[in-house]
Amino acid sequence: MSDSFELVIVTGMSGAGKTVAMQSFEDLGYFCVDNMPPTLLPKFWELVQNSDKIHKVALVIDLRSRAFYDEIIEMLRELEDANFIASRILFLDAADEELVARYKETRRAHPLAMDGRLLDGIHKERELLADIKAQAQIVIDTSKISPRQLREKIFHSFEQKQTAPFHVETMSFGFKYGVPIDADIVMDVRFLPNPYYVKELREQTGLDKGVYDYVMNSKDTEQFFQEFIHLLQFVMPGYVKEGKSNVVIAIGCTGGQHRSVALAKRIGDALAKDYPVHISHRDMNKRKETVNRS
Repeated sequence: MSDSFELVIVTGMSGAGKTVAMQSFEDLGYFCVDNMPPTLLPKFWELVQNSDKIHKVALVIDLRSRAFYDEIIEMLRELEDANFIASRILFLDAADEELVARYKETRRAHPLAMDGRLLDGIHKERELLADIKAQAQIVIDTSKISPRQLREKIFHSFEQKQTAPFHVETMSFGFKYGVPIDADIVMDVRFLPNPYYVKELREQTGLDKGVYDYVMNSKDTEQFFQEFIHLLQFVMPGYVKEGKSNVVIAIGCTGGQHRSVALAKRIGDALAKDYPVHISHRDMNKRKETVNRS
């Protein structure tokens, strides 16, 4: 295991945003566990110590009993004394009236007010969590901030400089096989010249020089690329500002073998100057696979 290991305990008031926090830590590359029972923690630490791949862990925990609180704090002290981890506690809080409004909106029952008033449950939980809040290195009040703003605060507090949570996926696909369901932006390039009708290019893909040059040498392709890349360069900062962790740009042609492949590569290469980019080609070899099976 790496000499450097980071643990974040995420806790706080029910309804204060722990789900958003967990999703944020996942985007930052943390191994996240939600509400692990205390009895499983020793085994979990043993597994972590023997892992070469887990270096950052976020445990999202509801500390609603004194015994649970004492057990977690004692374990953190033992681990830190052994120089095993660097740990921090993130406590999420919100005003009573805001928590009441959130529970009313979702129509959920507060876990400590199953048979009583909602506000009584909130007061009881706040009392139980007073000690752990005092121990927390970071306290965030979510009363007047949006989920996006909470994500930004977590990124600002825990993001390492070398970490880039926002990334771009450019992928090619064939409309005959269906539009990717996870695409954020879909662009149809079937209006461009099709190398399929050039006999010597038919069996090649958009990654081959002959096909790539055939697609790119078209005036329509060049005009499309310049205008589309300018549009993407305009909208990407907006996605980042809104707190998106990634954007999937899907470029489609008929079979996903020629035009979409070439353009997905060129668009991905252009965006890679400003963002981490992964380029994939979903259907590039499907036609060949179909021919081989028949």
